[in-house]
Amino acid sequence: MTRLAHILAETLRNLRRHPLTALSSLLSLLLIFLLFDLFWVGAATARQFYDNLLRDLRMEVFVREDIPESGIPALRSNLLKIPGVAAADYVSKDQARRELMELVGTDLLVGYDTTNPLPRSFVLAISVDHLSVDRMQDVETAALKVQGVSQVYYSQSWLNKAESTNSMIQRVGTALGLLILAAALMASLNNIRLMTRARAVGFRQMFLLGAGRLFVAMPFILEGILISTTTAAGGWLLLVWAHQKVELTQMQLVMPETHLIIYYCLCAALLGLVSGYLGIRRQLR
Repeated sequence: MTRLAHILAETLRNLRRHPLTALSSLLSLLLIFLLFDLFWVGAATARQFYDNLLRDLRMEVFVREDIPESGIPALRSNLLKIPGVAAADYVSKDQARRELMELVGTDLLVGYDTTNPLPRSFVLAISVDHLSVDRMQDVETAALKVQGVSQVYYSQSWLNKAESTNSMIQRVGTALGLLILAAALMASLNNIRLMTRARAVGFRQMFLLGAGRLFVAMPFILEGILISTTTAAGGWLLLVWAHQKVELTQMQLVMPETHLIIYYCLCAALLGLVSGYLGIRRQLR
């Protein structure tokens, strides 16, 4: 118990002896962790926006002209049997004409009262697990094999671009996240090294008095844990406060769940432990 009290007291004394170094470490780590928090929220928000766009993606299946209206229910039933098709809404010629009129603001088919040239179709809703380039192509191939289908259309080029863009963002995001974590480790490590160099003579004296290496290093390791955990939690508190003050109308920011933030702070504590050990290791040789 006496050893623990000494270690805690020594940790606080280290912070008081080097207030500017401790303050610079706090501010630098706070900015780094805040940058990582913003990246995390931005990535989650972009992912949700991407998923919402995919959920709105539909596939339109056009019906052959020689198929009578009595054959529409059977055709719809066959389309629903295709893996990945969640719903199939029938669009008749009259409904297609009304939708075209609402889209352009005028009836372009005046004079076609007896013969409507617009095709009949089914608008297919695709399940979430099939909203990818490869699986959408499988759905398209299966739909073209259904008797009575003349053509299939969906935004294939847009889906290709969206999927490649999302993949690139994930790769860049992973690299950026690793760089931010490396910067946090280096910032904490360098600040602790500055404090240990100022006390190098004191270390030698403690070793001569019989102090163990772990006993000497523990205050600096605790300091690294304390600074990293405080700045990680402080970054999230600032972000949550800003999120409550600022409202976005175009999109909703996606904040991580509370347990993920707690895990994040624990990982920051582990990062502080590693940086504290690496910062003091050279003086223990």
